[in-house]
Amino acid sequence: MPPASAAAASSGPSPAELARLQAALWRLLAVGDRDDDTFRGLLDDVDDALSGAQDPYWSAWRSALAARRNLTDGEPDAAAESVAASREALHACLPSAWTALTLAYLAHVEVTADRVDAAMLMAVDASLLTEEPSAEDPSRPLLQAHRWLSLTLAGLDLEELAVAHAGRAHAVAALLPDLDDQWQTLLLSAQRHAELAQTLHRRGDEERARELAEEAIGCAIAARELDREPAPAEADLLDVVQAWALTCADDLDGALGPLRRVHRHVQGDGGLWLRGYTDLVLARLLARLAARDDDIERGEEAVGLLVDAAGAFAASGDRRRYRQCLLELGQNTADLGRPAEALHWLEAYRADTGRAHARGRELWAEMFVRRSRLREAERQAAVLRRHALEDPLTGLGNRRSAERRLAGLRFGEEPLSLAVVDVDRFKEVNDGASHTQGDVVLRRVADLLREHSRTDDEVFRWAGDEFLVLLPTATEAQAVVVMERLRAAVAAADWSDLRLTEPVTVSVGVATAPEVDEGHPEPVVGWRALFDTADLLLFSAKRSGRNRVRAPGGSAAPVPGEDDA
Repeated sequence: MPPASAAAASSGPSPAELARLQAALWRLLAVGDRDDDTFRGLLDDVDDALSGAQDPYWSAWRSALAARRNLTDGEPDAAAESVAASREALHACLPSAWTALTLAYLAHVEVTADRVDAAMLMAVDASLLTEEPSAEDPSRPLLQAHRWLSLTLAGLDLEELAVAHAGRAHAVAALLPDLDDQWQTLLLSAQRHAELAQTLHRRGDEERARELAEEAIGCAIAARELDREPAPAEADLLDVVQAWALTCADDLDGALGPLRRVHRHVQGDGGLWLRGYTDLVLARLLARLAARDDDIERGEEAVGLLVDAAGAFAASGDRRRYRQCLLELGQNTADLGRPAEALHWLEAYRADTGRAHARGRELWAEMFVRRSRLREAERQAAVLRRHALEDPLTGLGNRRSAERRLAGLRFGEEPLSLAVVDVDRFKEVNDGASHTQGDVVLRRVADLLREHSRTDDEVFRWAGDEFLVLLPTATEAQAVVVMERLRAAVAAADWSDLRLTEPVTVSVGVATAPEVDEGHPEPVVGWRALFDTADLLLFSAKRSGRNRVRAPGGSAAPVPGEDDA
């Protein structure tokens, strides 16, 4: 369920309203990030469901979706105000995969508006939330958070991170039953791998580019193998991405035919952004073929396609790919021997790019380093805490851990029992076998105590061969039954693999603090007095012959033949 504020929990949407809101949100998020017409129409259909929701989380989504609509309507200032309103509403929501999703979506709105710094900060926050323990379980919100983070990071030219989040999105989708989500995340992963392969090819890292292209092809093939019929636009995009991956894998001739076919189809039936995307991919393939074959005609065709693609991306608001087209127009016209035209395109690229993206990458790098240092500090602190409170031999809580737990107990509200357990004649085990064998005995006794305790009981290693068992809500009679079961489990264990002269047994002392009736208050015993009582009863069990449980009301029945253990 989406996280509401604690104050709003009781006044949040009813289960039926919540189901309706979630269904509306999933429909909106399923719309392509560039399919503005479909998005606008669908938002009109579900606006009544969203407008009536007063819960902070749904207020945040209402503003987030309004921000995207503002952008599609050409109102960037209104979009910025809606983003701010959404962030304000999120302050009242608990951290979770749902809040990570909202932040990732807002980050994508900001990158679409070319507000790079704001997008970067929200992407960092969303990324951190996806790694919180509260967001570890596979869920559709977590999947969508990774998806929108991948889209955002690609828009920020952080392609390695975009690939990583696409992979995480698919890993989550693979654990969920929805085939639509699995298909979409495979397409996303194929696209991100192909884009990064293109970038690395441009930088001259051919080997890594081919590896990524092969992964993209594998994702595309896996998507086709799913029992799911994609929409025509989705199928066309998958065809384009797979042909692009073949291009990056140096199968230029194998990519050309399929890409020509999908290009013809998209030019007739595709949306504006998809037409631009297909033009760009075909232009890149033709440019590589022109360079390989010294084919000027294909080089000229590539330039024409890039001009068309740039126009489509400018009209659809995809500034990142618009800039890519300008840069590649400069490079391709220079290769064709037209330096004046190349200079024109490169100057347009420089003017549009500015320094925003460089600042964004620096900011992300700084945030990532800070996050990594914080994670390492937290890891080391956790190790220190574990060492301070855990017995390294048995893995049980140590004496410090036990004293901290006992000091926090509240006596009198319900019965509570404490048992002190001691390994009988443990010194003889150490002296007769070895200290190594003695360590094995202690570990096994610890394991047996854990295994045969009740679910809520807590076992600690107090000192040496002495253990402590805390039994919440247990009366004296109940505690004796539990400890007798533990005693019998130790006595019946198989110790034959150790060089012991006698079987291992334990003696147990049990003390109980009873529940105090509110109408008849009595002095409440503290944990130290309770421990001292149990320790004295342990001594009594030892004096009585060992291998037995002793409580104030009497000992458990002696075990035949074991009085001398």
